[in-house]
Amino acid sequence: MRGISAELRTTSDSRVEAWEKLEYGMFIHWGLYSEIGGVWKGQPVTKGYNEQIQMWANISEEEYLEVAKRFTAEHFNPEEICQLAKDAGMRYIVLTTKHHDGFSMFKTETTDYNIVDRTPFGQDALKLLADECQKQGLKLGLYYSLVDWHQGHEFDHNNCNEIPESIEKIIVEQLQELLTNYGPIAEVWFDMGAPTLEQSKRFQIVREYQPDAAVNSRIWNNQGDFRTLGDNEVPSVPLDGAWQTPASIYHSTWGYRSWQERKDLTGKVQELVKSLVKVRANGGNYLLNIGPRGDGSIVEYEADVLRGIGDWLERHQHACLDSSATRFGTQAWGEVMVKDQDLFLYVLHWPEEGELRLPGLLTDVKRVIENGTEEVLNWRLEENDCVITLPSKPDDEILPVVKVELSDKATLIPSSTVKEEDGEWNIHKEDLDFRHSYKDQGSYFTTKQTVVRISAYLASQQEGKATLTVTGKADRDAQYRIQLGDHLLSVTGKQLTNGSIGPIHLSANEVIPLTIQRAESSYKGEDINLEIDRVTVKRAK
Repeated sequence: MRGISAELRTTSDSRVEAWEKLEYGMFIHWGLYSEIGGVWKGQPVTKGYNEQIQMWANISEEEYLEVAKRFTAEHFNPEEICQLAKDAGMRYIVLTTKHHDGFSMFKTETTDYNIVDRTPFGQDALKLLADECQKQGLKLGLYYSLVDWHQGHEFDHNNCNEIPESIEKIIVEQLQELLTNYGPIAEVWFDMGAPTLEQSKRFQIVREYQPDAAVNSRIWNNQGDFRTLGDNEVPSVPLDGAWQTPASIYHSTWGYRSWQERKDLTGKVQELVKSLVKVRANGGNYLLNIGPRGDGSIVEYEADVLRGIGDWLERHQHACLDSSATRFGTQAWGEVMVKDQDLFLYVLHWPEEGELRLPGLLTDVKRVIENGTEEVLNWRLEENDCVITLPSKPDDEILPVVKVELSDKATLIPSSTVKEEDGEWNIHKEDLDFRHSYKDQGSYFTTKQTVVRISAYLASQQEGKATLTVTGKADRDAQYRIQLGDHLLSVTGKQLTNGSIGPIHLSANEVIPLTIQRAESSYKGEDINLEIDRVTVKRAK
């Protein structure tokens, strides 16, 4: 029985694919709020993220500008920041060019409310960082908030302000500056606000000035190239398409807090390595934040955390970065990735029974080792399961990795594969693989999860013709694309759930994937609007 490829590819768009290959980057939240450091008028501000302290402490703009007068940023060192990113294994840096406070960390002609004109530092921080990124071979990304308290937005605890024409004009002008004055841009990271569909499309001028840049979904109204998940979110369901998890070292803030509790360095490194692995093994990119102090210096604890992650990545080269997600999916003990002819098994939960089971592996195994060591591990096959005998305790205290060296590219039989019985394959809801995405109606809190692709797998031992019948509810007027093996056809929702489809050719001795998705989507993440009770594939007599 020939299986299917274990490697899971997510996109055919060359621009998005180039962005996906960045895999892991540094987020930097730095602004006037960093100088405040989570303390206002001698009292710690415990509500909300510190980068939004102007709102949570109800600081007037006049008082906020007093903070700008002491923003000397004398320890801001782009060379040190870029070197730290590289030490951590990161490939790009995204800087907060303007957060909700409206204070620009770059030189802009639209307002003097910026770091060059209003602070003793008097330099374009973004320009300094952009030049150093180019020098050290890192890509550059831009964070840009669509909320702007300086330009007239009221404080809104949900940050879902509509965008009036006056602020829309400023946004467009500032985007033009950002996209033309700082060299190649890899990513534009919009945030919050509640633009109209027309405004979201207008902000896509990124295409005009930086055609290779990937745009995140917080440009809203289902625009953009990749979906940004919620803060620190690790998905609990399989996702389709390009996506990213923005993560912070402390979940309670992104901007610097002087009173933030910083302890258990090893535990924090382990926590973030596990998050990185879960995101990467499920096909996402990971953007991990640091919050420098107001003087520009990097918090020592945060630097140590990043170097700890970098040390783990160095011990397990190619195990996490430059590897791909797989169809094995999340296992009870952890995650799986693949590179060339090697599988990497991340043992998030060391099995008490001392054995690790990888189900459905078809490709011959040459050798199994605990990665980062030369310790060869015993293994055996039980039908199509590879069962590995583990040592009593792992070598790597942060996150152990087991490397399975194969004789060829990895193939598998999915655990949900349906066998033929009396000339039929009866596929029930529990046999289906649902791939998800998201849609929104123009703001953060309108974002909802969708189903964009439904798959099943059939074990076919004989060649022949078959028909397909779907029982359930579909969008009657929508066009659906059905692929069964190499056979591809398009039908309406009415045709899909009314009678049989075919005949369709089936191969012999092969696991045949069946996938159903929209033939054409109005936007990335559009729900398939298909409820399947059962799928029957029946051999033609």
